[in-house]
Amino acid sequence: MELFNSALGKNITFVRPAYFIIRGFIGLPNMKHYYVFLFFVYIVSVLGNTAVMAVIYLDHNLRTPKYVAVFNLAFVDLLGSTALVPKVLDIFLFNHNIIPYNDCLTFLFFCYACLSMQSFNLVVLSYDRLMAIIFPLHYQLKVTCRFMLSLIALFWLFVIVANLISVCLLTRLSFCNSVVINSYFCDHGQIYRLACNDNFPNDVVSFLYPVIIFWFPLVFILLSYIYIGYTLAKVATLQQGVKAFKTCLAHLSLVVVYFTPLLVTFTLMEKIHPNNRIINLSLTSVIPPMLNPIIYVLQTKEIKASIKKIFKICLKSKVGTRHSTTT
Repeated sequence: MELFNSALGKNITFVRPAYFIIRGFIGLPNMKHYYVFLFFVYIVSVLGNTAVMAVIYLDHNLRTPKYVAVFNLAFVDLLGSTALVPKVLDIFLFNHNIIPYNDCLTFLFFCYACLSMQSFNLVVLSYDRLMAIIFPLHYQLKVTCRFMLSLIALFWLFVIVANLISVCLLTRLSFCNSVVINSYFCDHGQIYRLACNDNFPNDVVSFLYPVIIFWFPLVFILLSYIYIGYTLAKVATLQQGVKAFKTCLAHLSLVVVYFTPLLVTFTLMEKIHPNNRIINLSLTSVIPPMLNPIIYVLQTKEIKASIKKIFKICLKSKVGTRHSTTT
């Protein structure tokens, strides 16, 4: 303990605050309308992702490696939205912007873990499309449900460990000045910059996190589709190539929806106003979970066929029940 305190510096007393204050938006009028919008987005996200998970669970024809990954994505979207939006509404809509220290770190962990897993889940879906198109004859042997579950579990383990490390590094910081976080949630970057002792390890994590969580997955996804396009151009006709790429439309749409706002934010980080940064990041956290189930329902024939089949079964059961009661 003495060694730890000495690392803080002789003239600095270690201070762990009782709470943090989430500052949020600065000087923007009528922000309650924005929070009502977030509430609407959250409701749509919960209903949509729950529906996708239910359809995949109920239809045994969808028990394939691809839909194992889709089920996990819907679960992550549901978990991430539930971890973020209700707390954000409680903070800003009901003016509960004082959040206890431990609650803030827990809030941070779940938000970052879900955001990270969304990125890695897109990598899993990209790998599935790569194997299905490039190695169609060996796809069922190489990409099994067991393999997909193992891959997803590995990514979950990595995400949990990585975010636990970032949270633990925050616990070694001393906050002897401000406890006001200039963000809409307990943002790692905004928290560690408030510290009055050495925050170099947190600075390293803050640099590595977007590289590992966002840039590496994005590069892998882009390279996989470049390879798919190159291979199809060599061995397939135009009609075959278009048919193959149609199976990737849903995944490509998810990639664009997820990564575009993040690229804008990270590229223009120093040039955009803090309010614009907060709005951009908050929309990045809530819009993809809302759109993902809509995209898969509209662009995936298997899910649309499964929904129609489930509705037919429900209608038949209702008709059968009415007929039995009348007789």
